[in-house]
Amino acid sequence: MNGTARTEAPSIALARPVEPIWNGVPSLAVANELSGRSLIGRLGIELLEVGEDYLSARMPVDDRTRQPMGVLHGGASVTLAETLASWASTFTVDRDRASSVGMEINANHLRPVTSGWVTGVARPIALGRRTQVWEIRITDDDGRLVCISRCTMAVISRSSP
Repeated sequence: MNGTARTEAPSIALARPVEPIWNGVPSLAVANELSGRSLIGRLGIELLEVGEDYLSARMPVDDRTRQPMGVLHGGASVTLAETLASWASTFTVDRDRASSVGMEINANHLRPVTSGWVTGVARPIALGRRTQVWEIRITDDDGRLVCISRCTMAVISRSSP
């Protein structure tokens, strides 16, 4: 370089429209019905909304989900997070050819909650052919961040008959 300052304009990334990530049209009614017979239903978790690139659900903060000290149990938050990542991943794959299972999850619990509802929103970080990584942000009724989680899902091919 000759010591002169560069005068090129900085590169500005233009926002692209978000493309839907789902394989077909996800059915929240079917997912909620299937979930109702499991831990998910026993904790009162309800899938709420499918957006172009996210899935949301809510969970009550009540005697089912609080720990003995009266605040939301961290394990309940992790259950909400993995539920969102699992259903979101399931909705992205061709279910005749593959299924999704959790490989790893972590969570940082940032704020206690004693009552009301918490809402989780899962968005993909990476959608690979064999693994997916999802970020789940859980907020309280006032929109404050309660927990942030990352879940890695394995996409497993089904055997051909």
